[in-house]
Amino acid sequence: MSTTPQPQALTADPRTGELTDHDGALGWLRALGPRGRRAFAGAFGGYALDSYDYFTLPLSMVALAAYFGLDSGQTGLFTTVTLVVSAIGGALAGVVADRFGRVRALMITVITYAVFTVACGFAPNYETLLVFRALQGLGFGGEWAVGAILVAEYASAKHRGRTLGAIQSSWAVGWALAAIVYTLVFSFAGDDLAWRIMFWTGALPALLVVWMRRRVQDAPEAAAVREQSTQKGSFTAIFKPGLLRTTIFAGLLSTGVQGGYYTLATWVPTYLKTERGLSVVGTGAYLTFLISGAFLGYLTGGYLTDRLGRKRNIWLFALLSAACILAYANIPSGANTLLLVLGFPLGFCMSAIFSGFGSFLSELYPTAVRGTGQGFTYNTGRAVGAVFPTTVGFLADSWGVGGALVFGAIGYGIAALALLGLPETRGKELA
Repeated sequence: MSTTPQPQALTADPRTGELTDHDGALGWLRALGPRGRRAFAGAFGGYALDSYDYFTLPLSMVALAAYFGLDSGQTGLFTTVTLVVSAIGGALAGVVADRFGRVRALMITVITYAVFTVACGFAPNYETLLVFRALQGLGFGGEWAVGAILVAEYASAKHRGRTLGAIQSSWAVGWALAAIVYTLVFSFAGDDLAWRIMFWTGALPALLVVWMRRRVQDAPEAAAVREQSTQKGSFTAIFKPGLLRTTIFAGLLSTGVQGGYYTLATWVPTYLKTERGLSVVGTGAYLTFLISGAFLGYLTGGYLTDRLGRKRNIWLFALLSAACILAYANIPSGANTLLLVLGFPLGFCMSAIFSGFGSFLSELYPTAVRGTGQGFTYNTGRAVGAVFPTTVGFLADSWGVGGALVFGAIGYGIAALALLGLPETRGKELA
């Protein structure tokens, strides 16, 4: 009997007409083609560094509070201001992406968040730092939506969930990098200087912009459709009868998911240090489990959003995320080993729910206003969701940080209800 393996069936790529093999673990990556893979690399790197620059603040929160003499409400305001201003930045970036192209908008957002993250390191007082952090939010708000659309327009309908889930996983990569740098910097420098160094390292994204300017292009077919439209980049269009319902419910979905997520991302490091008494290195070890779970959650959620559908994936992980928050916040005092173990499923579930966002929101809007629709709904949700970490900050003094974290579970309930007003979009082709 012959042992020669049978050749794999090849299918024609609808964009190029070439025969390709899109099966297997990396079929989604091959399906992108050379240009799409460069776009993927640019969006992946941009979002990873976006995450890195974001987490310089939560990881430095305890040192900042001590340096400027801040209470929990004031430190919580840092996150709220960042997320509220990011709504403006994200909405504007979506318009820029529709009018001038995805890649140009992506570079603008990366430069913006890098410049103002570095500026935070030079802040002489609380008020100045608050302003710089707000301006950093302008770029932070736009990067994900623009990068997700850029890659979504290259991805095939069959693999879009996995492809955008892989983009989402870069958030965990940036988070892990920030945790490593935090551990090193705060171990070798005094707290009064260490928080400044953390912000100064936010200059790294400038190198990515140089590469993107030369190597990354918009998806040709989608770019042609966008350029021919007379309504591109129109806020009015996403509130017309045909899209109004979509805009309202997509905004609610984003509010719920991000309210829950940013509650955890902002306050878990403080919770571990102040209520669990963990050292810098100890906190880093616990965050390793949380971040590892997040990375695998993004990849798994991306796979499931293609298999189960966009809505079922979000419903599943909204329920599991809420359950994890309740369990994590009610671990008995002294049970730090259990805290460590539960960090993995917590990170997994609260990240897997995001994996379907890039494909789902891209598929809900037509090409001409895809950037505007996705940028507006995602970042409006981020701004309204910012109320959650601030509320935790004010409740922390009376409830304790651990008790106040339970408030984040409400966000996931809002997300589950919002799905009732949105259609399933799995398998939809994008022009």
